[in-house]
Formats: sequence, structure tokens, C-alpha cells
Amino acid sequence: MDTPTSTPTRRALANAIRALSMDAVQAANSGHPGAPMGMADIAEVLWRDFLKFNPGNPRWWNRDRFVLSNGHGSMLLYSLLHLSGYQLGIDEIKNFRQLGARTAGHPEHESGIGGIETTTGPLGQGLANAVGFALAEKLLAGEFNREGFPVVDHFTYCFVGDGCLMEGISHEACSLAGTFKLGKLIVFYDDNGISIDGKVVEWFNDDTPKRFEAYGWHVVKNVDGHDSEAVIAALKKARARKDQPSLICCKTVIGWGAPNKQGTKSAHGEALGPDEVALARKTLGWEYPPFVVPDEIRAAWDHKEAGLAAEKKWNRIFKRYKKEHPQIGAEFERRMKGDLPANWSEIVQEVLAAGAAVTGSQATRASSQLALNVLGPKLPEMLGGSADLTGSVNTLRKDSKPITHENPIGNYVYYGVREFGMTAMMNGITLHGGFRPYGGTFLVFSDYARNAVRLAAIMHCPTTLVYTHDSIGLGEDGPTHQPIEHLASLRAMPNLHIWRACDAVESAYSWVAALERKNGPTALIFTRQGLPQQARTPEQLVAMRKGGYVLIDSNGPPEAIVIATGSEVGIAAAAVKDLQGAGKRVRLVSMPCCEVFDAQPAPYRESVLPSAVTRRLAIEAGATQSWWRYVGSQGRVMGLDHFGASGKGPDLFKHFGLTSDALKAQLEQLLHS
Repeated sequence: MDTPTSTPTRRALANAIRALSMDAVQAANSGHPGAPMGMADIAEVLWRDFLKFNPGNPRWWNRDRFVLSNGHGSMLLYSLLHLSGYQLGIDEIKNFRQLGARTAGHPEHESGIGGIETTTGPLGQGLANAVGFALAEKLLAGEFNREGFPVVDHFTYCFVGDGCLMEGISHEACSLAGTFKLGKLIVFYDDNGISIDGKVVEWFNDDTPKRFEAYGWHVVKNVDGHDSEAVIAALKKARARKDQPSLICCKTVIGWGAPNKQGTKSAHGEALGPDEVALARKTLGWEYPPFVVPDEIRAAWDHKEAGLAAEKKWNRIFKRYKKEHPQIGAEFERRMKGDLPANWSEIVQEVLAAGAAVTGSQATRASSQLALNVLGPKLPEMLGGSADLTGSVNTLRKDSKPITHENPIGNYVYYGVREFGMTAMMNGITLHGGFRPYGGTFLVFSDYARNAVRLAAIMHCPTTLVYTHDSIGLGEDGPTHQPIEHLASLRAMPNLHIWRACDAVESAYSWVAALERKNGPTALIFTRQGLPQQARTPEQLVAMRKGGYVLIDSNGPPEAIVIATGSEVGIAAAAVKDLQGAGKRVRLVSMPCCEVFDAQPAPYRESVLPSAVTRRLAIEAGATQSWWRYVGSQGRVMGLDHFGASGKGPDLFKHFGLTSDALKAQLEQLLHS
């Protein structure tokens, strides 16, 4: 296709990706050379002819987003970032997959390398993130763009492989992308027919184009992924579709250029070997030593000047936009920076006051909705949603405007029964900027979404997860729906904060904590059943922010300490008050968030849980595992280390011994031990 000229051919430019990728994998003796070598021609076209970005400012708001969902091919992305001018030197390419290097085995958003939009590797999640990016772009454009001022106007591009499309999350997210008509989402399918186990036709024989057409996507079929002109033509068709996401199906050869291993599973996930690398150099006509890219090829790849010009052009538009629309211009800047409103402290007082105004028994899922109704109108960045449980998890606000395919602009997403897709999409929305998404489901179904929760924690991504029906208290739905191990399991995840509120005030503050957090996800745990409200002093309201605090103190140094969360705080409070009435010095500690409490200075933690008091009892209607570190070897934990049963919630608490009387009996035994 290419004809010799004084400037490098497209094939030579793509071969720079191939050479860097196979050299880095060979140096590490670990990695995946096949996808980078197979997709190099596609990447060259996209990054040099279409992708809008500025290597000098990787976080420019109106850049196109690029997601490598098949993240095992990370050397493709590292090569592109290195060649196009990002701060990623050749020494880091040489140190691929080595301890301390930013060029990790899979792309890491938090690596400090600009241009990595999201952490990928667990297959399919990058694709779902990309759907989230595209939805965020569409919603922000609908909210902020004005005639003559397209301040939000960019594409989301995503590379996927067979594995991404085998994962069930691809069905969840791509179905929604078609429903929401995300026309600025363009996905390249690397149809090379090979995975780790070999030729995928034996276990992945879907008609992928028909599948995506059924979702409502625009599909460009049978594109030769090694023919640059064919890729250009396909991209132009895709970009012209305004009301449909596009799938470009590219036929490629995995490991293209490695004569003995291309097209085989051995090219997928292992170094080619020195002999095959040498043969690939000859086949590609790449006459340069390992890690050497000639100046003329580097110059043709360098995007710094073009990227700076693109951003300057947008800056001029945005400057005029702010002059003509100063209020919404300032709001757009605030939203994209992720700043809370200037009057945030006043909003906090208002939402806490709303919680304090509740006097009777109230389910904390209802208390959560009360808080949302205060917060939502004041924080338009709050993009709500639920996985087909809106009426049960109480995530719909008074100001909610549902997004539909007829009306694609709004602030509430009906995700359908797609917990995994919802969570991964929310991660993409959060990473895009401009929104603080939250999505609800039952706590027991957090299992469906767990890997996306984990990636949010790895990426320090402040996605908010609303989990209701938090224990056997949900009642008749029985053990399939009653979470037991879930709280302990989630608490085991690094960088995830779990707030389990005991009443309306703690529910309100848990929302405040989630919105103030910028370095990781927060799970808010709420009940189905009504809970009593607890009295607090102003000092206790301040202490509540520390994750654990003394809710009811003893008259004098405590003889014993009770630690409780959520629905069990009311049970514990009744028992503690009875024992105090009998002259016992018992302290009740409410522990809505262990992670925040554990991060407090040692003197504060000692003031709440003095080490001299070894008679301790923790109670939570779930697995006991996470509480032993607080009560110690001389303490006790009341909980459930077995599955629940179907029945009325109060009957279940009584049946399983989670009552005030049972707690009093345990405490009296402790006090006399």
C-alpha cells in the first residue's frame, strides 16, 4: 500500500510500535507481544490522524479518551505514549514490568503516566469504562454546550479483543450504549481469532456484528486491520454516525511480523524469544538495534506541537464562552476540577439538620433518600442510578430526570439488572470528570460488581456505591438475598470505605463523607427495616466524622465496651441503657466506618477504645470476622457466621440471638468473668 517517500511510511511508523513492544517484552521475558504487533497499524491511524490529545497536558478536559480494554497488550499503549510525546522515556520502556517502573504489566491509571485514562486488564471492564466516558461526554455536552460554543465535544475510542467480548460485562455495557445512542463511542474489535487457549472458534463462535447490530450499534464489518486506508475509511464512517455507537471489526493477525509465531497462541502471552525477534526484525525491515527508533520516525510520531495547537484552539473558544456565559462557565470549571461548591459547609449543615429532624423509626435507605433530596439540587454533578431496584434502594431524588433513549439528557440512569456494568460504567463516568455518580443495588448483589469495585479502589476512583437491604433484617426473601459475609469481605478490600449508618444523622453524614472523599470509592450500607434515632451532642456530631465515636458513655471509667454498627446500634443502646440503670459502667461505641476510624491518630482511638478495658463486645448482623481485631482475645462478637432464613425480620433477629436481651446476657457474663 505504501510507496517510498522521503518521509516514513505508515507501515514504518506502525513497525516502531511492533519493535518497541517485542523488545520490551523480550527484555522482561514476560508480557503480551501479540496484540501490540497485531493492532499497530490500527493504532497508527487512530493516534496520528484522528485522536485529539495534548501530550503536554494529559488532563485537558476536551481531549478524546482512549481506552485499551485488552490491557494485557499494555506495550501498545506505552509505545504510543512514548512515541507521541508523553513524559515516558525509553528507559521506562526498557524496564517494562520491573519493580518500581511505571510501565507495569497492565496499564495503571495511577502510575503517573499521563494518557492512561483507566486501569485495564480484567477483560471487558475497559469497554464498560469507555461506555461511561461516552455517557459522561454526552450528558455534559447537553448540559453545558451553547450555540457556537462546543466546549464538550470529544470522542471515546476503545480497543477490545475476543476476551473482552466473551466477558458478560460486555453485554451489560454495550446494550446500554446502544440504548443511549452514544454516537461518540467508537470501539475497535481486534478480531484475530486467538486467545490463551488457542483458536477461539472452538469456544467463541458468536456472530459479533449481528450481536452489536441487535444492541443498536453501527457496525463496520470485515475491515483489514493491516490496511491503513481501510481503517481510515471505517473510522470516517463511524465518526459520521451521530446517534449510534460504532463497532469496527478489524481482521488482524496476532503477532503480525513474527514469521513463525504470528497467528498462533504462542504470540499471545509470552516473549517471542531472541531468535524470533531477530527474524521479525528482518521480516519487518526494521534494521535498528533494540529500543532504537530513528529520528525521522520519532519526528513523524511527535504530537506535542499539534496537541498544543488543538488545546489552544479550544482555550480560545472556552475563553469566549466564559465571557458570554460566566455562571455556567464557572460551574463547568468547578465540575471538571472536582471541587465541591463554595458553600459546601452550609450544605453539610443543612443535610445533617434534615437527618436530625427525623424523630421516629426510619429505614436508613429512606434516610439516605432524605439526604439525597437535600444534596441533589445543590450538587448537579450527582448522577444517580440503580440496577433495576430504584424503588427499593431509594436512589431516585425529587430532582431526578431519568435518561432514556428518547430523552438522553438527564441525571438518573436506569441501568437495568446490570450491577457489574453499572459499577464499571460509573468508574468511567467518575474518571471522565464532571460527575459524581452513585448507583444502588442490594448489598448481597455487590458480589456481581465486585471486580469493578476493586478496580475503583486500585485507581483511587471516588465512585459511590449504595448498598441496601444490608442484613437478615430484609426478611422474607431469605438467605439468597440476606448478606452475611459481604461486609467483612468488602472491609478486606484496600482503599474502600464502608459506612454503615445506624440512623438518619449517620446516614446523612455518610453521604457527606462519600462526596468529600477524592481518593477512593465509598460504599454506603443501608437497611430495609426501620431503625430508632439516637441522641447526640454537638461534640458527638463532630466525633462521628472520625468513623467511630462514643455514642453512650458510662458514668466513670467503663468496665466494658460495646461496639456496634447500623441496625445493631439501636439493639445495643437499649441493652447498655438497661445495664447502666443497674449500675454497670458500660460504654457504647458506634462504628459506622472502620476504615476512617482506623486512620485516626492513636490518641483518639485510645480515647474511644481504651486499651485497659479488655471486656469488649461487638455486634453486627453479619460475619464476625472483621470485629475480632477490636475486641481482642478476651472479647466477644455477636453476629452470623452462617446463612440466614426466610421469615419476618424481627423474628429472624430473635431466632438468631441478635437482641437486646441476648446482648445483655453476654455483657453480664463478660462483666463477671
